[in-house]
Amino acid sequence: MDSKVETIARLAQWRIDNFGPSTYRRSDPFKIGLWNWHLSIEKNRYMYIRLFPEPSRVSKEQPPVARFVLRVTTTGTNRKPYISPIHERLLRTSDDFVWPIDTTFLGRFIIDVEFLDLKIFPTNGGEGSPVWPSDGIMHSLSTKSTLRCLARMLAESIHADVTINTADGSVCSHKAILSASSPVFHSMFLHNLKEKESSTIEIEDMSTEACNALLGYLYGTIQQEDFWKHRLALLGAANKYDMKDLKDACEESLLEDINTENVLERLQEAWLYQLNKLKKGCLMYLFDFGKIYDIKDEINNFFKQADRDLMLEMFQEVLTVWKPA
Repeated sequence: MDSKVETIARLAQWRIDNFGPSTYRRSDPFKIGLWNWHLSIEKNRYMYIRLFPEPSRVSKEQPPVARFVLRVTTTGTNRKPYISPIHERLLRTSDDFVWPIDTTFLGRFIIDVEFLDLKIFPTNGGEGSPVWPSDGIMHSLSTKSTLRCLARMLAESIHADVTINTADGSVCSHKAILSASSPVFHSMFLHNLKEKESSTIEIEDMSTEACNALLGYLYGTIQQEDFWKHRLALLGAANKYDMKDLKDACEESLLEDINTENVLERLQEAWLYQLNKLKKGCLMYLFDFGKIYDIKDEINNFFKQADRDLMLEMFQEVLTVWKPA
């Protein structure tokens, strides 16, 4: 369908198969952040592209301030992108933003809009509140009372009975919490291993700061900014110590903000830790959404070091995307 918009992470893509003699077209709604959005195109002397939120209670009571960039690309062998400046606008209606392009497109072309930031505009003035990163994942099902107790246990080392040595320091914890959180830790303390005898765990591949973030997650006290900062280290620990919930949370978070600067690193992490959803998202971003054309130099270096099986899978993805309709 010409009106359907595909989305991945913060990128939306509208493929126009045949604009023809039409003078106006509007996309179906697509969800980015809290809002449903529309793109529209209008042909006169110029081509006019508009971006606006769908009229709703959310867009009226919590209007978005969007920072974004648009790109229009012709398909086929002569791919020619028209890239807008970076815009930052308060968007309420279709009159709030229009991008005129001094050309018209016939046949097939693609419109990309990449949201660099989204904030909720305060109707009473003041600073807008950011939509990303979202802290929804971090809400614990534990009661506030239990969380306060766990926070005190960790912060004050109340009856702490195990020391964790990190790459640059040490922290104290509780065998019961670690054992309940990880079958690997549980095995360490259950059997006559050196960790049981010494009440010491060596985690030399994590910094103290990252280890504190890990403990914050296990005790239910982690702050969103700490989780966001240490996602890759937490992912490695989750994989090493068999913490499935943490591994899933890291994967979902890493999928949220794929961009041209991190997509290859994310793809490598997805392959290393067998994160199929993240791997699929990275491949979609590169091939289905055509962002591989933006990182030609980086992709050449990536291919020199990438695993052969990963390269084969990427090649198969290319064949799937470029398969004639």
